[in-house]
Amino acid sequence: MQALGPRIVITAFDGWNDAGEAASSAVELLRSSGEYERAHSVDPELYFDYQYTRPAVGLDADGRRRLRWPEATLWRPVGDDDTDRTRFWLLTGAEPARAWQAFSAEFVDAALADDVTGFVTLGAMLSDVPHTRPISIFASSENEEIREGLGLERSSYEGPVGILSVLEHAAESAGIPTASLWASVPHYVASATPSPKATLALLDRLHELSGVDVPRGHLRTEAAAWEASIDAAAAEDEDMTDYIHQLERTRDTWDSPDASGDAIAQAFERYLRRNNGDGPGEHKR
Repeated sequence: MQALGPRIVITAFDGWNDAGEAASSAVELLRSSGEYERAHSVDPELYFDYQYTRPAVGLDADGRRRLRWPEATLWRPVGDDDTDRTRFWLLTGAEPARAWQAFSAEFVDAALADDVTGFVTLGAMLSDVPHTRPISIFASSENEEIREGLGLERSSYEGPVGILSVLEHAAESAGIPTASLWASVPHYVASATPSPKATLALLDRLHELSGVDVPRGHLRTEAAAWEASIDAAAAEDEDMTDYIHQLERTRDTWDSPDASGDAIAQAFERYLRRNNGDGPGEHKR
């Protein structure tokens, strides 16, 4: 049995944690590929600031106008009680604005009620990387057994954190081992959202961690089209082309045999320190 056990919560939230919608898109693809039922949802009145995460109005199947409130939900897989097969629970929604300890405790309690054996959080950050190279994934864990079993890093970052880190801490404190996967999304293509290449990289790394043959849908085709569209834009801008070449040289240095094994980890730490924990949104990791 793999290190995180057979019942793993895969977690991603909209907001700062989700550059290029890479992490939330990964969880949505997982959810669309199987049958899930609602295991637990929080009361939005307790955790969301509606001036930041506003409710939306839309039409239901009968043509009536309905309000949709911000939510965060744990989804449970339906059917297949094979205890030897690894299955995913999915935790996703909007990043909360307040009461993060209580928010995390609700979901950890719900996970414990379902005998969950592991947590994997997915995130994506804007970073100084080229779109033409493979998307870097920083894989880490605060759990020594998980690091040894899966060959992960331990983050040395100290500073402000956000909901993913709070959830990881709550899960570890409750005895549920955790791992974290962060994709580096080229910052100069922030407007080219979503970023299917980053979503694909997250799912590929999740497959390596869990052993589950996760669905990729049409991501490989979409990633190629995404990269080609940025190539076309860069071809019309000499400064952008030069900048991308500079990033490529730096990335190729990371990937060289002489590069330090923790080069990507160091870049991740520099990103967090440079932003003092702040990212594309108002919340912190």
